[in-house]
Amino acid sequence: MRTEKELILATKPFAKEILWKSWFHTISTLLLLIASLLATYWVPFILGKLAFSIISALLLSRSFVIYHDYLHHTILHKSPLAKILFTLFGIYMISPPSIWKRSHDFHHNHNAKLYSASIGSYPIMTREKFLSASKAERFFYLSVRSPLNMFFAYFTVFMYGLSIQSFLSSARRHWDSLVSLIIHFSLAILLIVNYNWLTFFLVFFIPFFLSHMLGAYLFFAQHNFPGVMFRNNTEWTYANAALESSSYMKMNPLMQWFTANIGFHHIHHLNSRIPFYRLPEAMASVSELQSPKITTLKFSDIRKCLRLKVWDPEKNKMIGYKEMGYKKFSAAVS
Repeated sequence: MRTEKELILATKPFAKEILWKSWFHTISTLLLLIASLLATYWVPFILGKLAFSIISALLLSRSFVIYHDYLHHTILHKSPLAKILFTLFGIYMISPPSIWKRSHDFHHNHNAKLYSASIGSYPIMTREKFLSASKAERFFYLSVRSPLNMFFAYFTVFMYGLSIQSFLSSARRHWDSLVSLIIHFSLAILLIVNYNWLTFFLVFFIPFFLSHMLGAYLFFAQHNFPGVMFRNNTEWTYANAALESSSYMKMNPLMQWFTANIGFHHIHHLNSRIPFYRLPEAMASVSELQSPKITTLKFSDIRKCLRLKVWDPEKNKMIGYKEMGYKKFSAAVS
């Protein structure tokens, strides 16, 4: 078995960008997204419009993961053209570069640490801390981890959390959050005024709503799944956090493509400089990466992930309401 340092070093050969592939995946995905959005408008039948609207949402998800790789300086980070493209995309997605990179970098450096700030992550309380918390603290904690928060992530996580809240917290640092909101609402108004509500709903609202919902859940399940481990800061190590506290979300090839391999999350957390298109290659070549903790997008696995509420140090695992002694959300905050 390799030591942690040796394991990270073993992934270094894959942390090399293949420039033509980075550009190919970036440009082809953006062109497919534009084509899908245009098809949503042009196709004459409502079911066809709805189908392309959903495809657009999936292409937005893929584009977002590629954008996420760019902000990690994994792909195209020296290209002025890429900087323009991805800055515009981040603003379009109401995930402006300044707040996304700052919060996401914090997440990578503190993933699975107990008693650290939950910046860029879903918060984690221990059972003891939850039971001693005030009603307001419990309500906030459970609300953030609620399936409803993920379902309405377009409004709660992205529009409010990444844009409104970030600008209000530091207008000078996150001025692009305000720009993003202004452009986002301006596009929505233009579609409604110049076209109609159906066009706005299918070309604009549904793709954003579904892609943000999928993104919020994927991010949750990649670090909140049966078997996940959380450690005190003194016991925490970077490699263990990657392998013990980041899941491999097994998907069919189509969903793996639409999510740009983000399911190989344990490898991404071990070495975020590996481009998304080389993650399967790294997993196939490094034996220690081939026995990850697995979850899927099956309903049964989604349910198992969502029921986890707090960390129980005595049982060394995440537990739900029943194991805490509560039967439902309302009892937990009463």
